[in-house]
Amino acid sequence: MTYSSVFSQLAPDALSMKLYSTTVKEVERALQNPSGNLDSLLALLSPAAMAYIEPMAQQAVQLTRQRFGANIGLFLPLYLSNLCANECDYCGFSMSNKVKRKTLTRDELEAEMAIIKQRGFDSILLVSGEHETKVGMGYFESVLPLVSKAFNYVAMEVQPLETDQYQRLAKLGVDAVMVYQETYRAHTYAQHHTRGKKQDFIYRLDTPDRVAKAGIDKIGLGVLLGLDDWRLDALLMGFHLDYLENSYWRSRYSISLPRLRPCTGGITPKVELTDAGLVQMICAFRLFNPQLEISLSTRELPSLRDNLLPLGITHMSAGSSTQPGGYMAPDSQLDQFEISDNRPVEQVVEQMKRRGINPLWKDWEMGWVND
Repeated sequence: MTYSSVFSQLAPDALSMKLYSTTVKEVERALQNPSGNLDSLLALLSPAAMAYIEPMAQQAVQLTRQRFGANIGLFLPLYLSNLCANECDYCGFSMSNKVKRKTLTRDELEAEMAIIKQRGFDSILLVSGEHETKVGMGYFESVLPLVSKAFNYVAMEVQPLETDQYQRLAKLGVDAVMVYQETYRAHTYAQHHTRGKKQDFIYRLDTPDRVAKAGIDKIGLGVLLGLDDWRLDALLMGFHLDYLENSYWRSRYSISLPRLRPCTGGITPKVELTDAGLVQMICAFRLFNPQLEISLSTRELPSLRDNLLPLGITHMSAGSSTQPGGYMAPDSQLDQFEISDNRPVEQVVEQMKRRGINPLWKDWEMGWVND
């Protein structure tokens, strides 16, 4: 069984009606029993819960400190290529966009990694456009030995692969795989993915199953907030997370909550997610799942990122580039999307320490596992 068979039994429209008809009393009950309770997650994501953001935030801070201490892991994305064989109207890498295309050579990759290591990072997220012929398993297998030798923790955000391919990546040092569904509303998904293999909604939906069966340590889920109703998309991601944790308990899980950002040929959000709504969502997921890792990207403004730190965030990027070769030679024509927090990592770390947060540069040491 894979998640698509479970998902087919859900009724998103009925869940949406329930979200928007949730009462204050149901929110108050949810606050008493939020952990692992999908009904409580629904209530805490509802419009009625907006009036309870303060008590939700207080619980979120307490739960985060209990599970993770005052620690937030720092990572940096390293873009390998912006080649893409898909047409996605919200992404700067979309194949029809007239932008420069680039794939890092071995020398360029080593130069990028040297800069990242110099900045103190030991946790890396490899990102590429989805182009399986030119940036596929052959390319990944050629670069991963270099990357895993330089960094103790390696995550990847690339096109969906088969189980045996994920097993090969794990042997080459990949610790985590991020696969974002973008939206759990199939009709909305079809509107925004009009060409290429990414059109296959079900294949993407079942990708985390394949990642888990391959024995990958951590699996990341996410939706692009703004493609559809963010409350419903977040709830449906909660159902997916619940299924995965119950089916594949050996893996860790994380979520990312990126808001739709401007890019070349991009679109405007269908449903706007306010700052208050983002706070509500982070707190709702922390109350629902105290051990869940929650990542915060540089899509958000510096002031908001600083204020979100204690509410449930466990990992964040800083000083990021969203283009291949962007740490050596920034070129805005290659960006996947616009960054809102352009501060150098030193300033981000300073703000973290001012708020009593400990920046962690290393997730774990491979030597510990080998021993």
